[in-house]
Amino acid sequence: MSDFSDYPRPDGPLLGAHSFETACLSRRTAKPSEIDELGHVNNAVYARWIQDAAVGHWLSVTEGSAVEDQVWVCSRHEIDYKDQVLEGQTVEIRTWLGEAKGARFARHTDIRLPGASRPAATGLTWWVLVDAATRRPRRVGQEVMALFGLA
Repeated sequence: MSDFSDYPRPDGPLLGAHSFETACLSRRTAKPSEIDELGHVNNAVYARWIQDAAVGHWLSVTEGSAVEDQVWVCSRHEIDYKDQVLEGQTVEIRTWLGEAKGARFARHTDIRLPGASRPAATGLTWWVLVDAATRRPRRVGQEVMALFGLA
């Protein structure tokens, strides 16, 4: 099993995240190593923050065998970059769940400075639920929805 200790845990809320208003919230502060030659957070960092927020949310609503038996893999990231984040600035990362189709689950993410009227970046990620033992896709069923408080 992987060591998930590096994934930041959300500040809240965990259950019922189905819109921006009900989203799971976490925070990150831009480190010097995350800044590019233009003086702001590198685009690849946003992708990592989006992934970390999703994994942190999953780990916060699951335990034991659910984490060991099921793996989420990203099949598609769509990220729109709208504003810059500078070194030392803290952002709020909101993530919420969208449509489930078979083994695929959409997750939305909004990254912005606290109090900002517009996001620095938004993302839509399609995740695929995979059985850890067989490495085959597994349908996103009611048990998974219930873990997120969406059943």
